[in-house]
Amino acid sequence: MGKDVAMKLRKVGSEVLGSAVLVMTVIGSGEMATNLSPDTSIQLLINSLSTAAILYALITLLADISGAHFNPLVTLVLAYKREMKISETVQYILAQFIGALIGAGLANLVFDLPLFTASTKVRSGGHLFLSEIIATAGLIFIIFAALDQKRDKKIPTLVACWIGAAYFFTSSTSFANPAVTFARGWSDTFAGIAPKSIAPFIAAQLIGAILGLLLSQSLSVKRKGKK
Repeated sequence: MGKDVAMKLRKVGSEVLGSAVLVMTVIGSGEMATNLSPDTSIQLLINSLSTAAILYALITLLADISGAHFNPLVTLVLAYKREMKISETVQYILAQFIGALIGAGLANLVFDLPLFTASTKVRSGGHLFLSEIIATAGLIFIIFAALDQKRDKKIPTLVACWIGAAYFFTSSTSFANPAVTFARGWSDTFAGIAPKSIAPFIAAQLIGAILGLLLSQSLSVKRKGKK
């Protein structure tokens, strides 16, 4: 019993840590970028490279502990596929949101900003929501296609490459994560998002996750010939 509890705590702790460091990197690198250069293209490059790098590191190091979800949508898809219990799903999602909020607070403090400040950066428009659908669909497809093809060791690289690229080929700069989106609402910095823009972004991400799941299932190597 003691070992089971310890294992659950390790998994939840891993999700808190990973989500916190991810958000701290997204917000912190964005703030550092604005301090280093007034050029928005350079700012976005710094932000994207930092995010891709930390995703690779976190997924590589924490995958064997919790699966390195750091994203409620990944957790929900696994629950839908009956690979996670409801109780574990709830614990993971709570851990991801709590971790993400901790990361936002730490990033703010590191740059001598208030612990939490609602972002004033409004992100609205159909093009942004379409971008979030595409970014999230691609992320979910990549993860579950890799799992289906037993290429799970490639997931750190695949996810880092997708998110790094999607920063530039989507107008929303690829949030693709409800917990990260929520946390970024409490930092009035380069990477922030106004609270009123959060719900539409998350709705678009949910749609994208469903599409990504359907795409991965339709192309599954297990779909035909399974006995």
